[in-house]
Amino acid sequence: MSVPWGLVVIVSSMPAWGGQTLSWLAPDLAVRLGLTESADDVDHTFFIDVRAEAAWDSFVLWTMPLAGVLLVADHEWWRYLGLVGGGAYLYFAGRGIFVRVAMRRQGVAIGRPNVVRTAIAVLAIWGVVAIVTIVAAIMSLEAT
Repeated sequence: MSVPWGLVVIVSSMPAWGGQTLSWLAPDLAVRLGLTESADDVDHTFFIDVRAEAAWDSFVLWTMPLAGVLLVADHEWWRYLGLVGGGAYLYFAGRGIFVRVAMRRQGVAIGRPNVVRTAIAVLAIWGVVAIVTIVAAIMSLEAT
């Protein structure tokens, strides 16, 4: 299970960390690539929140791809990075979903409906990957 799940973790988490880092460092390029919302498509406060979140996520979301790499390499530290990275991704996914749902219900412009639906679906996938990784890390720690 370690190599296949490690690859799932790497493939699913790299776009989140990479996308957030690109959104922070090159926001115009991130908009052109469809990774983030244009300032014209969203409420100004949501725009600021998303940009600030991208900066912070660039500093914390690297933990999950590294956990995947360590899992593939069968390095024991994957467990700890899996717990930290899983927690970061679970928070990232949950906050992203809850903020978008709450703001949409309040009529705040948070992007085109199809983009918002896609964002919520992708965030949900990251949340599931985070939960499975946390459970696997805990089970691995208990087995040692």
